[in-house]
Amino acid sequence: MAGPAVRDTALWLALAGVALVWFVGHPRSSVALELVLPLAVLAVAIPARRRWPVAAAFAVNALCAIGLAHPVTPANAYIVALAVSAYLLGTGATTTRSALRAFGGCLALDLALCAALGGGAVWWYYTLTAFPLALLVPWLFGRYWQAQLAFVRGGWQRAQLLERQQRLVAEQARLRERTRIAADMHDSLGHELSLIALRAGALELSPTLTGRDRADLGELRAAVSDAVGHLRDTVGVLRDAEGDRAATPADESVEELVDRARGSGVTVDLRREGTPAPPGLSPLVDRAVHRVVREALTNAAKHAPGGAVRVRIAHEGGRTDVRVTNSGGDAGKSHPPSGPVPGGHGLTGLRERVEVVGGTLRAAPRGTGFEVAATMPDRVGQDRPLREAVADSDTGSDTESREWEPESESVRQLTTARRRARLRFAAAFVVPGGFGLITLGSAAYAAFQLATCVLRPADYAQLHVGADRAEFANVLPARQFPYVSDSVKARPRPAGTTCAYYRSSGSLLDQVDVYRLCYSGSRLVSKDVVPGSGRG
Repeated sequence: MAGPAVRDTALWLALAGVALVWFVGHPRSSVALELVLPLAVLAVAIPARRRWPVAAAFAVNALCAIGLAHPVTPANAYIVALAVSAYLLGTGATTTRSALRAFGGCLALDLALCAALGGGAVWWYYTLTAFPLALLVPWLFGRYWQAQLAFVRGGWQRAQLLERQQRLVAEQARLRERTRIAADMHDSLGHELSLIALRAGALELSPTLTGRDRADLGELRAAVSDAVGHLRDTVGVLRDAEGDRAATPADESVEELVDRARGSGVTVDLRREGTPAPPGLSPLVDRAVHRVVREALTNAAKHAPGGAVRVRIAHEGGRTDVRVTNSGGDAGKSHPPSGPVPGGHGLTGLRERVEVVGGTLRAAPRGTGFEVAATMPDRVGQDRPLREAVADSDTGSDTESREWEPESESVRQLTTARRRARLRFAAAFVVPGGFGLITLGSAAYAAFQLATCVLRPADYAQLHVGADRAEFANVLPARQFPYVSDSVKARPRPAGTTCAYYRSSGSLLDQVDVYRLCYSGSRLVSKDVVPGSGRG
């Protein structure tokens, strides 16, 4: 890609070529004032626009204003350089307010110069139309192009951001799966080790054991409790800051869980009432029921060893009620483990699991024991996308890769960039279009006025002094030249006469001769030519 110096040189050469072509076609132009000096100014303004864009626009506008002092036409080739400068100003970082202030200053300078030089109507018209068009229209297109580029860049940046997020999501999914597996091992092994510790505590009370056997069983129970503690600490390190919601075993029923607890010496009474509404329990609800029963059994083994546990599961009205109640443990027959034997994350994790499927959890002392009660719908509803997304994460699904916040920062930025591009696109066409309609309308009216006051040189040569106006009325224009300067009107004329003025050419921008015809009554008494006074 070409560097800034190469691009600046190419731009200068292109503008210099336009200026040279114009200069060759206007031999009355000054070499120093309208070629050498402007090209030197452009050579400085083009590279300086990057640091001082407003000053560069002022400098190029001054080059255009030189044409207002030209004796033949106010137009020059540097109007192209002004349009290019305005376009580059629009594509830069200049604010809208600063750019409009700069344009206002340029126009004020042009009008002041036109007034100081005493320009005619064409000069004023050129100043009020060509200069604003050369400034405003290219600037609007530059702003639109800048907004379009920002929109495209924003889209690519958002795509890159999404790619990075996808990589992060994949990495998080791997970490979450590892944590899920570790947490599942913790819950399952914690439950099993709790039952082993409970059986070891029961065997310590056997009358057939020797003192050495009881000591060995005590050490076994303590070792199991320590192992559970170490397992809990290890999984705690693997968990993220938000806390992982481990999945429950999907291949074990509540009945199988209760049978395993009974085999470990826990007295458990299981009773089911009713049947789930067709088509049955949702898998998420089924795992939540299993989790409630397992957590309650583990807590009963830990806090009330030797006590009886009642499990009641009732299905009614599309809802499932789970109640696990344990009586107080028998301190004379059993001893609780010496260390904590948690079965997951305790009641906090259990409450989260139940709330995920739309249920509620209550846990409180009941008599001498403790009761855990949960109420859940049989089916997970479709009106809770957030909870369902969290529940799906329990089974390892990647909700982050499927969900994108509709009001995320990147979406807002992209929407803003798109809206800005559309508004600038509309402004780049609507504003110049309206301005162009006004300009074309006024230009058409001015052209009509100037074109209908032209007396052809051949017809002027055929006019004879002393002839009656009726004799040559057919060759006179439909209207007189309306923009005669005061200096022309003040020229000497025959006493008692009335003079009429006509342009010698229909050129709108060039300075043309003006014919003056003076009448005494209806008789032509004099005719003369005022050189270069038909500016318009």
